[in-house]
Amino acid sequence: MSKRSTTTMAAVALVCAVTVLTAPGAAFAAPSPTPSPSGSPSRNPSGTSSSTPSSALKNADLEAVRKKIDKLYHDAAVATDEYNAAEEKADKQSVEIVKLAQKIAAGQKKLDRLESSAGAAAREQYRTGGIPREAQFMLSGDPQQFLDNAGRAYQGQQATKNLLSELTRTQKDLAGYAEDASAKWKDLEEGRKKKAASKKKVEKQIKEAQALEGKLEKKERERLKKLEEDAERKAQTAWLSSGVLKEIDGKASKAGKEAVQFATAQMGKPYVWGAEGPKSYDCSGLTSQAWAAAGTLIPRTSQEQWKQLKHVDIEDMRPGDLIIYFDDASHVGMYIGDGAIIHAPRPGRTVTMAGAGSMAILGVVRPDA
Repeated sequence: MSKRSTTTMAAVALVCAVTVLTAPGAAFAAPSPTPSPSGSPSRNPSGTSSSTPSSALKNADLEAVRKKIDKLYHDAAVATDEYNAAEEKADKQSVEIVKLAQKIAAGQKKLDRLESSAGAAAREQYRTGGIPREAQFMLSGDPQQFLDNAGRAYQGQQATKNLLSELTRTQKDLAGYAEDASAKWKDLEEGRKKKAASKKKVEKQIKEAQALEGKLEKKERERLKKLEEDAERKAQTAWLSSGVLKEIDGKASKAGKEAVQFATAQMGKPYVWGAEGPKSYDCSGLTSQAWAAAGTLIPRTSQEQWKQLKHVDIEDMRPGDLIIYFDDASHVGMYIGDGAIIHAPRPGRTVTMAGAGSMAILGVVRPDA
């Protein structure tokens, strides 16, 4: 989709009440099964028994399906954050391992040079028959020469002592670098296992949600989408009814405007978990890349964005700020003004505009505080 100018923001208030984001819901109690006339209950897509055929699901049953799908996608979002965090950590550890390898290589060269110097000193001592230079000077018979050479002998002793000390220190440094590198490799391997486990979890949750939705017929999918929109509209209306927009009048910073422009230009691109662009994004991939485009590096995941970035009150937020959602900080969107956000909702959706209050807000953070 082409990049939208900031002049479109005046129209946001008209559309933010109708959003396309599925707001993750809490776990629910499945409806009680209704016996069929034949006594053999059929299965409906919510995973419960019902005499009602799939094409005629009651609203209560369809709402149960919606909640279950929401929970599956919410769990997938949490696992996606775990995967992204493991990936980010692995990238940092890889850089650290490379730096350690460079230190080890440089230290080895230094050690080789020091050992060569120490070997030369040993050969010199052997050449003189093991008689210390000062003893040789004392036997020279020339007092002035003795005094001159004694000074040089002292300097030689100090140089040898320093050489041995540096040799010992370099060996110790190399041992430390090797130990650190070994620990980093161990952490990297553990991170790889966590990443693989998170990936498996994400794919499992998404597959279950898609399978559940896939059991619905076309008309039921349309009803399901309407239920989603109704839930979002209700949440957004309640948020707007609180009068919060009367308090929000913050102006975007220069970097904030650039971040909003970047995010707006991504509208229409698909959500793909773990993606950071340029063709697809997940929620925190979009926000982190938008701020990177504005010249500010922020954490990769929504949970770390919540932990590390400066918190601001909702009434003080301005375009470009990030709104973190749900108690576990599993989702994030970028505030663009007029009560709206741009975000990457979930699998099967695209980067879109939504009401800022259409989901449960945990808090607001500012990347360029």
